[in-house]
Amino acid sequence: MSTVRLLVLGVVRLHAQPTYGYAVRRELLSWRAETWTNVKPGSIHHALKQLAQEGCLRPLGTEGSSQGPGRTLYELTPAGDREFLHLLESALVSVDMEELGAGIAFMDALPRARVIELLREQRARSEEIRVGLLDMIPEFPSRHEAPYSTDLLELWSGVFGNLTGWTAGLLTRLEAGEYRMADDPDTAVDGDAG
Repeated sequence: MSTVRLLVLGVVRLHAQPTYGYAVRRELLSWRAETWTNVKPGSIHHALKQLAQEGCLRPLGTEGSSQGPGRTLYELTPAGDREFLHLLESALVSVDMEELGAGIAFMDALPRARVIELLREQRARSEEIRVGLLDMIPEFPSRHEAPYSTDLLELWSGVFGNLTGWTAGLLTRLEAGEYRMADDPDTAVDGDAG
């Protein structure tokens, strides 16, 4: 899954459409996305062009500029909305922190029950990985032959243990009705995620 694709499509969807590529970049920079993803300004512009070529975004025109390239106005297509929802669901079951973070950023675009279902799957996957890592410890060579292997397995099992616990806390909050989700009565319609 491409995190940058999800973020770009999600921001275009979030903004009152249509929107400029510069506004997408500015929004992601305001989220400090570069601190929790590998998304860089250049990758945002590349993703906009690629998504337009694929028919997920429709360029509506470019304003001329005397100070550099013109600004292109984009709108989300039905194919882009489908791609966004597909990427979002994939992200919410991911054990990759970057992907999961992007999914959490847009989880309110889905109905509450669906988000809960996906996050339960993610939590189960995280726990399965944690247990699998711990189960590998006896199979690894002794500390003399591979001195750090046990430490590495314990490190990663701890990371997945923390992820499992964090996801459980988020699930508790969602199940208690925290956060506005796509199917909540006071949530706007027509693709406005919140």
